[in-house]
Amino acid sequence: MIAHLKIDFVSDVACPWCIIGLRALEEALAQSADALDAEIAFQPFELNPTMPFGGQNIGEHVAQKYGSTREQSAANRAMIVDRAAELGFTMAMTDDSRIYNTFDAHRLLHWAGIEGRQSELKHALFDANFTDNADPGDHQVLVAAAAKAGLDPVTAGEVLNSGRYADEVLQAEEYWRGRGINAVPAIVINGKHLISGGQPVAVFEPACGRSRAQLVQAVSQVSGLAIVPCIDRPVA
Repeated sequence: MIAHLKIDFVSDVACPWCIIGLRALEEALAQSADALDAEIAFQPFELNPTMPFGGQNIGEHVAQKYGSTREQSAANRAMIVDRAAELGFTMAMTDDSRIYNTFDAHRLLHWAGIEGRQSELKHALFDANFTDNADPGDHQVLVAAAAKAGLDPVTAGEVLNSGRYADEVLQAEEYWRGRGINAVPAIVINGKHLISGGQPVAVFEPACGRSRAQLVQAVSQVSGLAIVPCIDRPVA
């Protein structure tokens, strides 16, 4: 019997661990395709909602936000680049890379979900940000990503210039914060169970290969995996 999973992938295109987690999840799903039907919906989360457009140097940003030294920042980037490469993703982060505002990217992703091309746009935005070192807050970059994802670039430009879907993105962000999501990537399975962080493929395989009733037990047996219930709370 084929099991169905509804997966909410809460993430930010500015988060390198999000593309790592997504690649690992997709690989695990592909390996379980004969026993599993999975639907992924991408949900918005902004790591830096007050980031000015134009962004900030990555080294300066992590030093201010986390207190990391230049050496620590470089070592962390090298580890992330290696993890991404293992999953077939080219991450071209350097000392000159920048952290950008992603609110407009989330607006465009909301529209892409309506158009049925959300996954394609999500990947195009990760490529733009991490492989091309482009600004995912720049409307020209966003329109180009939309075209790459098979979306109409003219309509994409209209969405961006109009401010459309801003309220929907803010409401979705508030909803997921109200359910206890305060870090990404956060992968919510069937609205009940949370896998957090950029986990390797081996973490997802047991979860993807079991029925809904077996899910929690299977995932909990994987060493090093963080899993907690996703609790419903009233959203203000």
